Amino acid sequence: MEKPYWEGKHYAFFSNRECEYFPCHAGADPENFNCLFCYCPLYALGDKCGGNFRMTEKGIKDCTNCQLPHKAQNYGYVTGKYSELAELMRKMREAEKDTQE
Repeated sequence: MEKPYWEGKHYAFFSNRECEYFPCHAGADPENFNCLFCYCPLYALGDKCGGNFRMTEKGIKDCTNCQLPHKAQNYGYVTGKYSELAELMRKMREAEKDTQE
């Protein structure tokens, strides 16, 4: 089986062991903790992100228990969602444009 194009590439994994919060999720494996997506780009996808989140009583998405973007093997999953993010942004721009007219 052929490896994904990004597997083993330095741009797909970064571990900041000197960060004051490293690793920032309880129970995470420090040897496999990817800091590249420190602030998850999938947050904006809401319940379609694929991660282990919960909604607070105030309706805020809480990703404390999610390690999806922090596992080295999930780089392809995260970057594979970029087209969904682009579509979401396109719809938001259209809606904003419509309200300005």
